[in-house]
Amino acid sequence: MRAWVRALTVTAVGLAAVGTPALAQTPTPSAKIGFIDVQRVLARSAAGVAAREQLEREKAGMQREMDGKRKELEALRDEIEKKGPLMTTDARRDKQDQFERKRRDAARLADDFQKELEKKEATLLQRVLQDLTGVIEKVGTDRGFYLIVEKRGASVLYAAPDADLTDEVIRAYDQQAAAKGKK
Repeated sequence: MRAWVRALTVTAVGLAAVGTPALAQTPTPSAKIGFIDVQRVLARSAAGVAAREQLEREKAGMQREMDGKRKELEALRDEIEKKGPLMTTDARRDKQDQFERKRRDAARLADDFQKELEKKEATLLQRVLQDLTGVIEKVGTDRGFYLIVEKRGASVLYAAPDADLTDEVIRAYDQQAAAKGKK
């Protein structure tokens, strides 16, 4: 069993080294490997929280607009149900067509809002991750790490708590952002 675990460990380190030519050198026994939970950085860093709050504000505005459309559709449907029997066939058909047009328009608007939110989220997160790259490099260099991986994307099956650099990266990232804000 121990031989299997040792072989798995050697294979994992070998795959990490093969993935990047600069890492193809054999790691020294003192080489440190760390990991970062990017989702936690996005959830707890000042920039990640600000990005999420901005998205929530935009989502709330879109939701208000969709609520208005829904109320408009409900009012039109109620009018058709209550006054429909009293209307002429042509008038009832026109109201029904108007209702269907407004329903389709609302569905398209909801779809457009969803796509717009997804695009804005990707843009905001990309900006945060781009800024984060420099911070990760600095923390890795300052602390003498040989390799830093992303916890979820790298399929980390085990990591010692002292290899977790996430909180340190969050602090450094927030300090960098605060320093940029003062300039």
